[in-house]
Amino acid sequence: MDYYLKNQLGNTEAVIDDNCGIKKFYAIADTLTSELQINFINQVDDTETLDWDFRYKNQLLTLHYNIFNGVSVFPRHVKSVLRENNVVMEVAHFLERRAF
Repeated sequence: MDYYLKNQLGNTEAVIDDNCGIKKFYAIADTLTSELQINFINQVDDTETLDWDFRYKNQLLTLHYNIFNGVSVFPRHVKSVLRENNVVMEVAHFLERRAF
């Protein structure tokens, strides 16, 4: 994992890979589905960006892909910043241990 970003509301965006293609995004999505048993509940696919929402530990997160910025995970809503950031980091550390 390369780095973590904080947005203006204090939430963490965990950058999984800032220089990858769509194939890696799908591999990450498959890993989350098979190993963490998550289900994507909303998928927005645009020309340059994919935003796939999922619940993990009762938090709504987004697996994000952009052709310019790569793959990241961030909280979808700002409710409990500390709890949301902890869950984002847990998913990011899980993915960090996987080879894609």
